[in-house]
Amino acid sequence: MTAESAVTTCFRHPKVESHVRCTRCDRHICPSCMREAAVGHQCVECVMEGARSVRQARTAFGGRISAVPLVTYVLIGLNVLAYLAELARPSIVDRFGMLGAGLEGTDGAHYLWQYPYDSSVHAEGLAGGEWERLLTGAFLHMPPTEGIGVLHIVMNMASLWTVGRVVETQLGRVRYLALYLLSALGGSVLQLLIAPDVLGIGASGAIFGLGAAYWIMGRRLGYDMQAVNRYMIGLLLWLVLSAGMTSWQGHLGGLLAGGTVTLAYAYAPRDGRRTLIQTAVCLGLLVVLLVLAWVKVSDLTGGAAA
Repeated sequence: MTAESAVTTCFRHPKVESHVRCTRCDRHICPSCMREAAVGHQCVECVMEGARSVRQARTAFGGRISAVPLVTYVLIGLNVLAYLAELARPSIVDRFGMLGAGLEGTDGAHYLWQYPYDSSVHAEGLAGGEWERLLTGAFLHMPPTEGIGVLHIVMNMASLWTVGRVVETQLGRVRYLALYLLSALGGSVLQLLIAPDVLGIGASGAIFGLGAAYWIMGRRLGYDMQAVNRYMIGLLLWLVLSAGMTSWQGHLGGLLAGGTVTLAYAYAPRDGRRTLIQTAVCLGLLVVLLVLAWVKVSDLTGGAAA
């Protein structure tokens, strides 16, 4: 055997001489292909294959573990941006706040709903086909000159910052976002069912859903329930005391929807069926809420839901 034939090269770079073997596949690798392993070095391909075979760490509720509550930060950012947009253009509240049914005149004035209505006005809200209001209203807040003013968004964002980060860390981003949006939707639908002609705004429905999740998760994980119960009692007291200033229907709807979703998250079997059951409950709740909304709007419009 000649000296030239004894030279070994990297299997990925045939022109590069190599005398080190991958500890996993036993092929020669050059310095640029070496990756440190527990023992020796591995090639790039074996490292990638090993990463695919490693099971992803999960939270107690099946979500992927994440140290950064990114969704909470994004939601706070969206609420703040929407508030700034309101300040610049107040008509955004009338156009995108949660409203089941109302009438708008040709002069831009708003009137209480009645059906049928004459040609001098047109329908607005869900009765007018503006179904996006079911969610957009949850990102708007009271202007500084109305109700509790700027305290509305400050209190909601403080709660989202405090509780949202805890809930997101335990649920994972996807489950957390589903919980937030379904809670917001639940608040809008209950308001539609009880007070369809009232304009509702605020993230409170979603916040109450997070509060329900925080309490259920605390019981499931064995938290110190004294602190959790105090928070929940404060939330319920606010629901009652703020009834004259804010939409208690939205608060209660968010609380019930959030509780339903979190019960599915917390008590689904911890096996291969868990994600399927959790997804089914979320989709089932979504369908129920949308059907309830459609039936109510149909009733308001004499069977002509937009």
